[in-house]
Amino acid sequence: MSILHRLLAHPLTRNLDLDTPETSALRRRIIQEKPFLKRIYLDWYTILLEALPQNDHHSILELGSGGGFFDTLKPNIITSDLLPMPHLKAVLDGHKLPFAPASLDGIVMINVLHHLPDARSSFREASRCVRRDGIIAMVEPWITPWSYQIYNRLHHEPIDTQAETWEFDQHGPLSDANGALPWIIFQRDRSIFESEFPEWHIVEIQPFMPFRYLVSGGVSMRSLMPVMGYPVWKAVESLLTPWMDFWGMFAHIVLSRTQS
Repeated sequence: MSILHRLLAHPLTRNLDLDTPETSALRRRIIQEKPFLKRIYLDWYTILLEALPQNDHHSILELGSGGGFFDTLKPNIITSDLLPMPHLKAVLDGHKLPFAPASLDGIVMINVLHHLPDARSSFREASRCVRRDGIIAMVEPWITPWSYQIYNRLHHEPIDTQAETWEFDQHGPLSDANGALPWIIFQRDRSIFESEFPEWHIVEIQPFMPFRYLVSGGVSMRSLMPVMGYPVWKAVESLLTPWMDFWGMFAHIVLSRTQS
């Protein structure tokens, strides 16, 4: 760990095993207790809700719910994770979903896709379970000239933009990842995705949020900004909207199920 990481590391998360339910529970607590970071999650949940089909949303699955609080905004969402936690409605693997064909209105996720070691398998399962006109909506890391420098220097997860495949070896559900995977699938290999999964229409890929998550410290570092600065940072990012292909650190990605 670098000197900078040691100085900025959140005292509750130092030297933790990332692949335990206890760590996910601790991260859930941290998100709730860091006001700036909680505001970020509220914004993320809002854009995911806005992307969902305009009905009662009785069958929306959230993958990777462990550390989040989406269920407080949408109580009927099916919260799930690979690791068992008391507040979850399901413990499941995103590569093998325990749902009947065409039984889901949609799937949402935040920072999950880049942890899935077999993305094709996950998309095949989504194609099986999500009905026609259903939605996959996600917020994921995104590769831009700015974000690549940040992720490479300050983030613990691997970033491999040169990976030849969408798969990677996984020994732990949270410790192993390729932070470049969403960008690889939907930017570099977009034509491959569209060829292999023609039932999914890419509705939106919107890079955004170059600074807010960084200054929040995320779930593993100390907050660098009080919550009263949140509107200012949000306004600055809004001014940079035309240049998010350079500045964005995340992307809001929405897919629509157009074929049965």
